[in-house]
Amino acid sequence: MAQSYLESMLGEREQIIHTARQHWFLLISSIFVEIVLILIFLAAMVISAVSFPAFAPITIVVGFVLILIPVATMTRDILTFTNHRYVVTNRRVIQLSGILDKTVTDSSLEKVNDVKMTQSALGRIFDYGDIEILTASELGINQFKRIEKPVSFKTAMINAKERLESGESQTHGDIRRQVTGEPGKAQSLPDLLAQLEALRQQGILTQEEFELKKAQILARL
Repeated sequence: MAQSYLESMLGEREQIIHTARQHWFLLISSIFVEIVLILIFLAAMVISAVSFPAFAPITIVVGFVLILIPVATMTRDILTFTNHRYVVTNRRVIQLSGILDKTVTDSSLEKVNDVKMTQSALGRIFDYGDIEILTASELGINQFKRIEKPVSFKTAMINAKERLESGESQTHGDIRRQVTGEPGKAQSLPDLLAQLEALRQQGILTQEEFELKKAQILARL
């Protein structure tokens, strides 16, 4: 459900580059109490049913009702964890949370100024940490708490920002003019095809557009 909702948010030619969740430590800490309560209620139900066989049916019914309470809260916590996603696309960084009511926070890669990552000693051992994204937008600072594999996430975001910036300058410059046939600075065929391939990899051109433009360029020979 979270994946389909995320895909519905993507713009034209926007592609998912990297996804991450909060570390499983947070899930374990949030459901630990529920697991303990389930075990306690289950043990109490069995002991009561064995000790007082005459009241066994009532004991079992009451026990199952009590067990349903921590099971329900544990299910909620698991769904909350599962639906909390951090996503890097070729245009922005997205923080998505919520089971039915969704909360989405975007940070455009163009407006990302600095990225701060913090890892404790325990975080380095178990590979989790905090990431702060400083942007030039009204949002200011976007914080990702206890994210899994923060180094990989930060690297993916920085690489996506660099590709976006270089891709924009190329798209609005010589590459776009050469690909569309507009007048501009002449380039060699290998360079032009390499730049065309770069546009395809960045998601600026679809596979169909890539093949069409490639055929148009080769037809000029």
